[in-house]
Amino acid sequence: MKSDNKNIRHLSLPALQEYFGSIGEKPFRAKQVYEWLWLRHADSFEAMTNLSKELRQKLTEHFSLPAVKVDTVQQSNDGTIKSRFRLHDNHLVEGVLIPTDSRQTACVSSQVGCSLSCKFCATGYMERKRNLDYDEIYDEVALLNKQALESSGKKLSNIVFMGMGEPLLNYKNVLQAIERITSPDGLGMSPKRITVSTAGVAKMIRQLGDDKVRFNLALSLHAANDKKRSEIMPINDSNNLKELIDALNYFYKATENEISFEYILFKDFNDSKEDADELIKIYRQVPADLVNIIEYNPIDMARFQKPDAKKAEEFMEYLAKNRVNARLRRSRGKDIDAACGQLANKG
Repeated sequence: MKSDNKNIRHLSLPALQEYFGSIGEKPFRAKQVYEWLWLRHADSFEAMTNLSKELRQKLTEHFSLPAVKVDTVQQSNDGTIKSRFRLHDNHLVEGVLIPTDSRQTACVSSQVGCSLSCKFCATGYMERKRNLDYDEIYDEVALLNKQALESSGKKLSNIVFMGMGEPLLNYKNVLQAIERITSPDGLGMSPKRITVSTAGVAKMIRQLGDDKVRFNLALSLHAANDKKRSEIMPINDSNNLKELIDALNYFYKATENEISFEYILFKDFNDSKEDADELIKIYRQVPADLVNIIEYNPIDMARFQKPDAKKAEEFMEYLAKNRVNARLRRSRGKDIDAACGQLANKG
């Protein structure tokens, strides 16, 4: 296999059919190969056992199949499984399987590193090396689905794009990956079971509306005024809260898809009654279904701490009293650096 051979998964089914016609093979061979690539998740041409040896050899000579491989796996005390995935060029990304009694959730990455430098996130302290291709994102999900089946006998029920990277800065590949994940000849998952989380790229949130996507959207808010938000999320300087509120309303009007907010509680930074009032004000300006209040998971590089349980409880009670649908999301996988904001290819 030459390294400059075209990635076979970047060919559509009609393009594969055209290739097989050009080498004198029956058109149905294209369908067989397409099923191996997406439905059966073959990671090599050798694995395509219902093709002749000669045909497999021909595919090996003409195409590449740069499948993602599991590099290391760690299991948390709470059952969370973190995998480090090795890409064809030896870059690494992490994905997490979060099992509960009712669901099997995959948290996937969309970039190698991140360019947004959020002050509380371990990935934000890494350099962004490159975007993941759509087939690499698909591989992450397929491998996590395999882990779910092996560990619990249940398939993935939900996917969240909350791993490494900003999904909306890898827009085309994320949408193509979701198209494959939801396709009947892919993983066949419902788009309503998929949530894409963004730090807030207003232009691309509007683009999601124009493209009439069918998945859910989560905004990583984490501070409810521009001054504080810019302090911890530099992207807020170019995508302020007013722009984001307008973009979210545009998205909802175009799609009527579920919108949620994510809000990490930081001790003595965004956990006061005044902060809650500002959060309530934003919540009322957007047709959001839910505010996920998230426990902060400390990282070596950041100065933040999580508030004590009483303070968090008071914050939640105040939101409830003001008719905000809020849920406290307990951290999973903290002991293996698999919790929210901790993914950084450690070790």
